Amino acid sequence: MAVLAALASTVPAAAAQPAPRALADAASGAASAPAAVNVPLRPALELQPLPEGARSRPLPIVLRAREVRGQPDRLTTAEGEVELRRGNVLLQADRLTYDAPLDLARATGSVRVQREGAIYTGPEAELKVQRFEGFFREPTFEFPRLGSGGRASRVDFLDPSRAQALDATYTSCLRDGSVEPAWVLETRRVRMDFERNEGIAEGAVLRFLGVPILAAPVLSFPLNDERKSGWLPPNINLDSRSGLDLAVPYYWNLAPNRDATITPRLMSRRGLGLAAEFRYLEPRFAGQIDVDLLPDDRVANRSRGALGLRHDGLLPGDWRVEVAADRVSDDDWWRDFPDAARSLTPRLLPQRVALERSFARGSVQGTVYARAQHWQVLQSLTDRIASPYQRSPQVGVNATGRLDGGLRWQVEAEANRFTLARRDALDLLRPEGSRVHLLATVARPWRAPWGWLEPRATLNAARYRTDAPMTDGRVAAGRVVPSLAVDGGLFFERSTTLFGRAVRQTLEPKVHGVLAPFRDQSSLPNFDATERDFNASALFADNAFTGIDRVADARQVTGGLTTRMLDATTGVEVLRLGVVQRLRLRDQRVTGDGVPLTERFSDVYLLGGTSLVPNWAFDTALQYSTELQRTRRAVVSARYSPGEFRTLSATYRLTRGASEQLELGWQWPLWGATPAERLRARSDATPQVALQAGGCGGTWYSVGRVNYSIQDRRITDSVVGLEFDAGCWIGRVVAERLSTGRSEATTRLMVQLELVGLSRIGSNPLKVLRDNIPGYRLLRDDVRAPSERSPYD
Repeated sequence: MAVLAALASTVPAAAAQPAPRALADAASGAASAPAAVNVPLRPALELQPLPEGARSRPLPIVLRAREVRGQPDRLTTAEGEVELRRGNVLLQADRLTYDAPLDLARATGSVRVQREGAIYTGPEAELKVQRFEGFFREPTFEFPRLGSGGRASRVDFLDPSRAQALDATYTSCLRDGSVEPAWVLETRRVRMDFERNEGIAEGAVLRFLGVPILAAPVLSFPLNDERKSGWLPPNINLDSRSGLDLAVPYYWNLAPNRDATITPRLMSRRGLGLAAEFRYLEPRFAGQIDVDLLPDDRVANRSRGALGLRHDGLLPGDWRVEVAADRVSDDDWWRDFPDAARSLTPRLLPQRVALERSFARGSVQGTVYARAQHWQVLQSLTDRIASPYQRSPQVGVNATGRLDGGLRWQVEAEANRFTLARRDALDLLRPEGSRVHLLATVARPWRAPWGWLEPRATLNAARYRTDAPMTDGRVAAGRVVPSLAVDGGLFFERSTTLFGRAVRQTLEPKVHGVLAPFRDQSSLPNFDATERDFNASALFADNAFTGIDRVADARQVTGGLTTRMLDATTGVEVLRLGVVQRLRLRDQRVTGDGVPLTERFSDVYLLGGTSLVPNWAFDTALQYSTELQRTRRAVVSARYSPGEFRTLSATYRLTRGASEQLELGWQWPLWGATPAERLRARSDATPQVALQAGGCGGTWYSVGRVNYSIQDRRITDSVVGLEFDAGCWIGRVVAERLSTGRSEATTRLMVQLELVGLSRIGSNPLKVLRDNIPGYRLLRDDVRAPSERSPYD
């Protein structure tokens, strides 16, 4: 925050005669200088910080004015459109004087200083150059990148790294004096220490629409984007299970590579709680620990808590270790705290430890690993779920390589021990035991620009030992299933037109065949195999099951055809159509439910999508039964996006006999002009002015997503809210309803005030909106708080 840097020499009196746009160049310590030196100046609207090596070197000074006069080593005066540059400092004024014996520079009349992205203007500034001590009277300051600024009665420069401002205000609203800013932060005094990256505001009051909403006798904040310890804005939530939830996080910057966030919480129905997060980033490892504690839950009448752990690191010998674990205190945690979900599956919490090492020798590459995976299953009395098997341990190796003649091979060998975390009525007939398996493949691919062909042979062998007898009385058994597969395709392309639009059309036929013998596996345990979902990738898969424990017998051919229309200029796909069907040459006896598949032709899978209609996008996927002549499953979606912050989407999902749902999502202005429309309406306005020019006449947006079960005739989940963009502040009110059972749901209300350029206050609904509304856009760039940043940032 410097006004001047140095003036070390002056221009002789003989050179001080008035001349149009006279230029003078003075060097530090020079006794005399030429009368005038023509030095071309390149205008720069934003000065860059000096390189580290240049900060300690004497810097030249370039002075430009309509008139420059003075005497060496005494007094230099410049008048008329004065511009002074030294390093990354630009000073502009009507008049400038420099007293060399006192090392004192005075600038008066429309003084403007630009330094490292900040602009200061005012009537008068005075500075002792070498010691960098002085003041700026009644300055107005601007931060163009943030679109914010403010005023102060006086700014004092204590030394090159410290300054203070008196009676300062700060806002991102328009500051032309025509209207009172919608929000303003007022402070009695602000002290800034740039070496310590610390600012301290005394007597801080935040006013919104003229009403004080926050106050603090002392407020500490960072002076740049670096992390700094301190209190963060409070989070306020309201839900039907916990009542009013007030959390005030404290961010603790332990070190450049370690930090912690400690958040005391008060829930009106449940009582006091505490959340803590610790993050670390070292040269060879990084991780995060999350803890939630509720010592005395007044609703549940017990102590409750949750733990999350993430660790990823390198060990000696190029071994990599990975730890990921989530645990909660009780089965009702996911229901009572749905906003604090620990995983993508709230009722299945994984705990995983892995030790891996990659290797490469010649054409062979692979990985050796030892892993363990457990699950915490959160059960419900009215809605039980089956527990997945735990693997403790899982030890194996996989490798790939090439042989002569273009052959490629892949091998996976693995040993597992399978157990169940908790056995209940659903698990009484499920065995526990061990398995050793070998999965080996040899393939010979041929590829060309016009097509490809790849035959391959696969061997799937497994050996089992169970703790209790299998259905046939054995405790040890095994099976070996060889299979042959081949797939290939062609690629055709031509240029054509579609509704007068130049496009490039492709035609891509594909054929896939599998031959696998029948092996009776009905008595063998099934630890990890499930039938694949019905889609294009499943129809072209070698095995109808995922996992190892089941291998489908097959003598079948799958054919598919896809055509695409690509814009000839941009390459964007404007149309996509596809069809896939499987032909069985014999019955498939190994199935998930044990009932053989006897139909010769499978259901037809149809897919399509287009963005040919301006502002519209359509996608469709259908499973059509030729035997029943009806659709078994369907997903049909449409999205309309005619402009910024305008999107409407609808998705219809059908699984015949199981579910039928309709999903509606939207983000749409209800009233007022969007930022782009305000900018177009004010041709003389900058983008920042257009954003700020909302005032109380800003823009209202409606946002939401509703999932409606047509079969049950009820809304299952919903998110509905309003956003108000006033330019320099944004208000959000969002209500979320999450189903936690067929007759139970949790409702949450989130209210947030975002002061653009300062902070967000209240509960944060942005993640909910991004995750639930297709095509949702933030009204402003997402500036995360230090506690929201990843340790890898």
